[in-house]
Amino acid sequence: MTRAEKAARILQILDELYPQPPVPLLHRDPYTLLVAVLLSAQCTDVRVNEVSPRLFERAGNPADMARLDVREIRRIIRPCGLSPQKSKAIKELSKLLVQRHGGQVPKTFEELEALPGVGHKTASVVMAQAFGVPAFPVDTHIHRLAARWGLSNGKSVERTERDLKAVFPEARWNALHLQIIYFGREHCPARGHDLSACRICSWAATKKRIHEESRRS
Repeated sequence: MTRAEKAARILQILDELYPQPPVPLLHRDPYTLLVAVLLSAQCTDVRVNEVSPRLFERAGNPADMARLDVREIRRIIRPCGLSPQKSKAIKELSKLLVQRHGGQVPKTFEELEALPGVGHKTASVVMAQAFGVPAFPVDTHIHRLAARWGLSNGKSVERTERDLKAVFPEARWNALHLQIIYFGREHCPARGHDLSACRICSWAATKKRIHEESRRS
């Protein structure tokens, strides 16, 4: 089966399971989405969704956030982990949004990735989910499933993004990255997974991947 044939079948299955996948992070506008995605680094979405409402109640826009003491931001977001780095990034990016962008989140990858704490994946999520620009954010679930299903070699997230963009229609990228995330969480865990019983892995996983995972289990 070619990668294109695999991709078409995977799309069909994911559309059946997740016809309208919601964004898992609570937010109300591009700014709160940007901050929530930043908080999600090495943290579960569930934890972020517990913490972010308290932060946004205190400061739900760049101007208010820029006025907060970084120690207060850090205290609120501490349960998300990496709070020293994240609190500093949130305050600094908020200041730059006010100073450079009139308090608005910019709508280009270049401007987003120039903000403190904002990498390509975070920018991709904001571009896709806040502004509807085709993007394919690659998180840990997508990276491992792309390799497991033989759609990429797993060498790097950059390679995975290129390979997935090449095999899936651009019009599907924004919803598809969410569909794969949900499938990974609910049906296709990293460890202790029976590939032979999985609705996708049972036919999409490469022989090499099946052998590697059977040795680890």
